[in-house]
Amino acid sequence: MIAEKIGIRIALAAALTLSAALAQAQRPLLDSAAHSSAKPAAVAYLYPEQITVPAGKPATIALHFRIAPGLHINSHSPREDELIPTVLTIPDGSGVRLEAAVYPPGADITLPLDPKTKLSVYTGEFIIQARIVASAGEHLVEARLHYQACDNNACMPPKTITAAIDVIGK
Repeated sequence: MIAEKIGIRIALAAALTLSAALAQAQRPLLDSAAHSSAKPAAVAYLYPEQITVPAGKPATIALHFRIAPGLHINSHSPREDELIPTVLTIPDGSGVRLEAAVYPPGADITLPLDPKTKLSVYTGEFIIQARIVASAGEHLVEARLHYQACDNNACMPPKTITAAIDVIGK
């Protein structure tokens, strides 16, 4: 009986020691995940999340976006053909059709690397006026914004983000 109790205590102590060691070994993994240096998105969709529009009739909605500080994206009408324009699309079959999009005018900037060349860009927050036609019912639309973000020294690869909007056609 005493030998059994001692054996149980030894097994329990070993289990606790092993558990503490495993927890300590996992701590750096948890800490690095919590303190990850993941960069925020270059462009974020802000709002609206839900809208109600008349079914079957054109309606204009304002889609709000924010560009991360220190970055810019080419406007919808960049000055150079090789630059990637910012473009909004709505996929076919979503129950909502993009009839037209009105983009804000770009701001002219020059970069330190090439002060003779002017670029047409968006910075900070910008709004795209989207003219849509929705069929009757509720539609989860995943509009897409395609852009290329740059800082004053380099450009990132082109990217497409989703702007999820719950569109109710009444």
